[in-house]
Amino acid sequence: MAIEFIIIAPHGSEILEPKDEKSSRLNMAMKEVAKRVDDRVDEYVVITPHNIRIDDHIAVILTQYAEGKVGKIRRSYRCDRKLAYRIYEESKRSGLPVVGVNFGALEGRESRIALDWGALIPLYFLKKRKIVLLTPARGVERNALVRFGNIIAKVIEDYNKRVGIIVSADHAHTHDPKGPYGFSEFAKVYDSVIEDIIKNNKFEDLLRIDEKIINEAKPDSYWQLLIMLGILQVKRDLRTALFEYQVPTYFGMAVALLDKS
Repeated sequence: MAIEFIIIAPHGSEILEPKDEKSSRLNMAMKEVAKRVDDRVDEYVVITPHNIRIDDHIAVILTQYAEGKVGKIRRSYRCDRKLAYRIYEESKRSGLPVVGVNFGALEGRESRIALDWGALIPLYFLKKRKIVLLTPARGVERNALVRFGNIIAKVIEDYNKRVGIIVSADHAHTHDPKGPYGFSEFAKVYDSVIEDIIKNNKFEDLLRIDEKIINEAKPDSYWQLLIMLGILQVKRDLRTALFEYQVPTYFGMAVALLDKS
């Protein structure tokens, strides 16, 4: 089958029960995305920065289940282990730094991992489907993350399911001097670059972002977006169809739908 679309989704809890206009706009954008895509896929591959974090290896979750809780929301999902293993094994064969992660038992009800807020919040807006969880590593070279995206796309092309990709990504975290990461003028720089890249489909420009900008802006998106770039190098018919960006708090959040052109 094929990758049907890509969703770039925020994972700040502000969008779940919005109390201000900026959060409301993001909430409405996620609901609009769900309206457009919900009946078009069999499962989701979720690229989240907040699951198992390994400094220098990409984590491919191989458990049979994932469940988690954010506020009043509790969800449990069955994982597509067959697809996860294919992504893991093909990445391993290609020499990429990947680790297959299981927890509890090899299979069955006890093969279960915590579902992090980076996955749970985007999934909250969408109909329940099987999932595959992937977590990038910031210590992995940029080109390796892009190659990992290439492999994801190629594996899914040969798979018998319709798949949606969720790129869970919040952007610069240094917009507010009162925030936990302080203020940097590079927060606005980073988010402006990302906004331009997404709105104008200039995804190769991700590789040109200077390391100093990333370090100062402290984004929670760059590494997931590099994997997405790799997917788009294979899946060339996806273009930005919806975009919303806001800074309701100390970090930037964006909703984007990349759909078939």
